[in-house]
Amino acid sequence: MRIVIGSDHAGFPLKETVVDFVRSLGHEVEDVGSFDDKPVDFPDIARAVTGRIASGSAERGLLVCGTGVGAAIAANKVKDIRAAVCHDVHSAHQCVEHDNVNVMCIGAQIVGPWLAKDLIAAYLAAEFSTDEEFRRRVEKLAEMDDAR
Repeated sequence: MRIVIGSDHAGFPLKETVVDFVRSLGHEVEDVGSFDDKPVDFPDIARAVTGRIASGSAERGLLVCGTGVGAAIAANKVKDIRAAVCHDVHSAHQCVEHDNVNVMCIGAQIVGPWLAKDLIAAYLAAEFSTDEEFRRRVEKLAEMDDAR
């Protein structure tokens, strides 16, 4: 799978671990920054990640910031993006299975490298359910995007 990864300065210390781990799982990775610990605005990184997904050049994204919250808010501003903060393994897979989430956000100040790897493995292994109820709900989310 093609995965795009981005972080702000607060997420930068964890991002190298994330990139290396995703590659070790056999996925193609595009790192859109940040590339050092100098302050950067998380909406700019979220825009870079979501732009790759919206264009089709990536299938899923990972955003790493301090808490994951700002990144999720920014990512969800983009049409057809469904972003979720995931700090537990159940949410990391269920957000894809039930809600077809295409951007997972994690907080480097909340989770450490070991938990981040577990979250990412669960997220990337998950597939959107074929159950009609989940498909119907995600279609309603798309309709909400169109109403903007």
